[in-house]
Amino acid sequence: MARRTRRLWTDEEKRSICLQTTAPGVSVAQVALRYTVNANLIFKWLRDPKYRPKPGTGSQDAGLRFLPVEIVKEAPVIRQMPARESR
Repeated sequence: MARRTRRLWTDEEKRSICLQTTAPGVSVAQVALRYTVNANLIFKWLRDPKYRPKPGTGSQDAGLRFLPVEIVKEAPVIRQMPARESR
């Protein structure tokens, strides 16, 4: 039988993996499968302040912008006549 070896992750690799979990629509399980690592290990890294992504550095904040909004009075609803059936 082949002996299993323990993988060693650098601090930068751990930070990079933890940062990927902040992307919108991405779960920790998906990131864990990508790196073939147990999701519980990533959750352990996320609890450690050394690897936890800093607020505002996640990819979820990357494209957010405030846009001007103008509130206008509701437009009247225009009802359309139902189309006639052709014979």
